[in-house]
Amino acid sequence: MILTRLPIRSARKQLDASACMLCQWRSFTTTYRRWEEKKETPSPVPETPSVLDEAPRASGKRVENFTPKPLDRAIGLPNPPRAGQNSGVDNRSIKERRDDFVNWDKHLEKRKKLTAAMAKPYYREWSNMKYHKGKSFLAPPRIFKADRALYFPNLSGRTLEPDSTLYENTTPILEGKVSVVSVFSGAWAENQAATFASEKSNPGLHEVVRNNKGLAQMVHINIEENYLKAMIIKFFRSSLRKKLPEWMWKRYFVVQKGLTDEMKDAIGILNSKVGYTYILDGDCKIRWAGSGPAEAYEKDVLVKSVSRLLEDAKVPLVQKRLEHSAQKSGEAAAKKGGNEDAAKAGSRA
Repeated sequence: MILTRLPIRSARKQLDASACMLCQWRSFTTTYRRWEEKKETPSPVPETPSVLDEAPRASGKRVENFTPKPLDRAIGLPNPPRAGQNSGVDNRSIKERRDDFVNWDKHLEKRKKLTAAMAKPYYREWSNMKYHKGKSFLAPPRIFKADRALYFPNLSGRTLEPDSTLYENTTPILEGKVSVVSVFSGAWAENQAATFASEKSNPGLHEVVRNNKGLAQMVHINIEENYLKAMIIKFFRSSLRKKLPEWMWKRYFVVQKGLTDEMKDAIGILNSKVGYTYILDGDCKIRWAGSGPAEAYEKDVLVKSVSRLLEDAKVPLVQKRLEHSAQKSGEAAAKKGGNEDAAKAGSRA
């Protein structure tokens, strides 16, 4: 009897063990997702190359053949500018300077910048002038949309005003107006920028600016990072005043520091020997840009773009005037009604 019971018990144990394994397998298959059911994450879509990626630069690979193309996307910085930014003045305390001096990561970052500056060929920008006189890109046929446009950085420099001893910021001058900004460094670049915005080359632009005083303006930014050349410009400020009208004196900036290479690439300044022209709206957004000497169609597009932005800027002003006139008429009607009530009360008395 004992021999016959033992196999029966072992068989029951095997059945119980197999049942437990079956339950475990069922619980595993219901709680865990199969490998085949996992969704594959889509690969990121690569960005389309920009027109500026093909343009010759001061550093990097040399370009053998180049033909400028119309600017296909907005250029600028992602954040709005503020007065006091990019002044080039080191406002760190002594403790912060000491901490940065013993920081190894700061040393590596500075070494990387110095290496990039030393590797930049000295005559590369001059040699790139052979491609269409240094023109990096063609102006777009229409302005960039406001929701996609990027910002022009704040810069700090001396103006041509006789009593100007401190560095002035560009953002307070540019805010609230449609500005045609000419950025150049040297006489060659200044002459190129003049083909876009000078009265001799583009009289229609100056007529539009004169007819919209208070809403449109011209701004010149002379970037001179060389200390000796900046001192020469400072000594000859009086001669520069004679060439420009008096209303342009506070709108002519001589900038020495603050404009980094990263900012230059962001706003499309790929060659410091070339002049660049921008149209900024009241929010300091770059709505249009041109480089090098102006083509015939670029001058016409420049005038049309400024006129278009002025029309957009006048719409809120007209609404404010209508609201102000409606408020005045309401106050006058209320005052008149009060006087009539007072007169009636007096007659009854």
